[in-house]
Amino acid sequence: MTLALDSAAQDLLFREARTANTFTDEPVTEEQVQAIYDLVKFGPTAFNQSPLRVVLVRSDEARERLVEHMAEGNRPKTATAPLVAILAADNEFHEELPALFPHFPQAKDMFFTERPAREQAAAFNAALQAAYFIVGIRAAGLAAGPMTGFDFAGVQKEFLDGDHTPLMIVNIGKPGDDASFPRSPRLSYDEVVTTV
Repeated sequence: MTLALDSAAQDLLFREARTANTFTDEPVTEEQVQAIYDLVKFGPTAFNQSPLRVVLVRSDEARERLVEHMAEGNRPKTATAPLVAILAADNEFHEELPALFPHFPQAKDMFFTERPAREQAAAFNAALQAAYFIVGIRAAGLAAGPMTGFDFAGVQKEFLDGDHTPLMIVNIGKPGDDASFPRSPRLSYDEVVTTV
């Protein structure tokens, strides 16, 4: 059986797409990021809670502050990428639920009054949205370099607040020379899928 999405699009999003470690100096525009968001915002989350929040690091001053919190091996990548995004989970996402889930407005008070429940839901659903965001970057013809090698507490203190938990840093741009490592193996269908 073939997929409805044509082979070229499949390659762009998955087979040929790679995590980039170097980038050209071609800028990533606000319009590109807006188009990415306007596509990926339709990816599903539980209760349509949409807890992902994105901080775009564009200024030199903010870039320097962020680089200080990156793991040593990630600093050059973040220092030179055309655009860097901090992806975070909003632990107060439930305040938006009456607008985002209007057919069940009581969901906010029924399921998310306790902070631990919100943090768990926000982390899981924002991670889903982070994956959509990476695929959206690829759909824009750009490459993503997602990283979790950074000081989470430092990034939260420097760029967020107590209601937002950082998930990952994503470098964004056109891939540069020798941008990717050789592709690593993947598990086969039979190793992953079980029929009962």
